[in-house]
Amino acid sequence: MKKFSFVSMILILTLVLAACGSSDGENAGGDGEAKVYKVGVDTTYPPFEFKEGGEYKGIDIDLINAIAESQGFEIELKPMDFGGIIPALQAGQLDVAIAGMSITEDRKKIVDFSEPYFDAGLSLVVGEGNTDIKSVDDLKGKTVAVKKGTTGATYALENKDKLGIEITQFDDSPSMFQEVANGNADALIEDYPVIGYAIKQKDLGLKIVGDRLNGDQYGIAVLKGENQDLLEKINKGLAELKENGKYDEILNTYLGE
Repeated sequence: MKKFSFVSMILILTLVLAACGSSDGENAGGDGEAKVYKVGVDTTYPPFEFKEGGEYKGIDIDLINAIAESQGFEIELKPMDFGGIIPALQAGQLDVAIAGMSITEDRKKIVDFSEPYFDAGLSLVVGEGNTDIKSVDDLKGKTVAVKKGTTGATYALENKDKLGIEITQFDDSPSMFQEVANGNADALIEDYPVIGYAIKQKDLGLKIVGDRLNGDQYGIAVLKGENQDLLEKINKGLAELKENGKYDEILNTYLGE
């Protein structure tokens, strides 16, 4: 009787431990269960991330969903202010971030980036009928509109004397766009993807001219030294999307290029 009780106890303990192991495996993505990663996004940055009709849309949203599908993992979107994304990675509240995030040396000290997935940078924009301004070399003596606190404003202020321009600053993009469309300013400087999307969505009476003014690139981020397996999957998925045409399809949806 004692021998039977001892054997029964061993069997019960074995079953309990096996059940616990099975549960942990599911949480970790084992036993055929897809791993779920928490993804930080900033949904106030069209065309990369925005909310429309109760759904999250944009280049970043479509890309990370396509990468997840390609590589066999799942994602849970975590919308937040852009400034809170890297701190959330550091606090372990996020596994990955995709938020129109420029790859910079300062950020590389905190996060590891994927291969670049988008060439961003600043663009020079003029009225649709303007044939005099084809690049920044044609701006001498002109008035340039910028949005306060942006990289476009920084570029204009840093190059004001070199370019020989007057600068008019605005609190919001629509007012800046209207200033140039109405002919009250000769040109404006704006993030390429933002102005490209705005022109595609609305008849603004504007056009992009010349080359991009700088070479910012966006990357997908994970905490430095963490989630390296995930980063490999992201890079692999990104490469596959570029190869099979899905990447271009996503960009065309929002930028029409």
